[in-house]
Amino acid sequence: MNHRSERLKNFLVPVLSVVLGLILGAIIMLAFGYDPLLGYSSLIDGAIGSPFYVGETLRQATPLILTALGFAVANTAGFFNIGVAGQALFGWVGSVTIALMFPDLPKIILIPFCLIVGALCGAVWAGIAGVLRAYFNTSEVIVTIMLNYTALYISNHMVRNVLTKADDATPRISENASLRSDFLASITENSTLHYGLLIAILMCVVVWIMMHKTTLGYELRSVGLNPYASEYAGMSTKRNIILAMVISGALAGLGGTMEGLGNFENLFVMGSMPSIGFDGMAVALLGAGNPFGILVSGLLFGGLKIGGVSMPLSSDVPSEVVDIVIASIIFFVGANYLIRYIMNRVVKVNKGGVN
Repeated sequence: MNHRSERLKNFLVPVLSVVLGLILGAIIMLAFGYDPLLGYSSLIDGAIGSPFYVGETLRQATPLILTALGFAVANTAGFFNIGVAGQALFGWVGSVTIALMFPDLPKIILIPFCLIVGALCGAVWAGIAGVLRAYFNTSEVIVTIMLNYTALYISNHMVRNVLTKADDATPRISENASLRSDFLASITENSTLHYGLLIAILMCVVVWIMMHKTTLGYELRSVGLNPYASEYAGMSTKRNIILAMVISGALAGLGGTMEGLGNFENLFVMGSMPSIGFDGMAVALLGAGNPFGILVSGLLFGGLKIGGVSMPLSSDVPSEVVDIVIASIIFFVGANYLIRYIMNRVVKVNKGGVN
């Protein structure tokens, strides 16, 4: 019974976090003279109000799900991989580079080739932090933050000096490398939805099986709970640290590949890290690290991002309110101990057991 009650609480915490975040957003809208009902109705309409918006929401959610999975794998193993943005960017760079180098390869060969290279680029970039943590006990937080900026400058250098002649954007990739589909575009009124969504869903299943049904997943979870006990039990802590970061980076790299092959279909000079990395971390936290929870929270964040664009047009509510709502949801997820405390008190009151 206690186990069932704990599972119910694990489900209710993210749900209540979303509800409280929406309530706080409504309060802020009221405080500044906006109509929260009109604002949220505009947001919903802009997220799922037509097949086009549904397609855009699904497209927006795709890289978020993959970067969130990457963060969740590392977090389960006890590491805070704040470098998923840089790893995603490296995957983006790798996939677009291959697509531009071999534009005439058959689609059935070129797309898997680009996906594998994108994942490998992310894995290598995260593996640097993993090796340093495993053998020198360096902070993965500090190392991955520095690697984020390194990835950004390498990416911009590649665009301006390797892939183009001093241009700010590469040419578009060939049709043979694109994840977009005429079929998906036709059923979503010419949205930019692409087959990357299927890859994201497949990775949710793969990660769940890996973490819950394999020896590797058991060892990663054990290292996350207690690395010293895991070492005593015969597990290689160093190996699992590196593996956790490599797998995390590979998933994040796939997230960046979705942007390169599906969304933008090129690479361009950036002034800051792509938002899919940090938004993906928020998606992972809201999904409580569970792959299927991440799938749902990724769709929610995709809807908030796409629907927020319509809010100023339909209700005059600034789109920044959506960022406030997202930040509020993350805050309440971080303060889950408070939500759990309140739920425990409510249960005690209902049972008449308050001391």
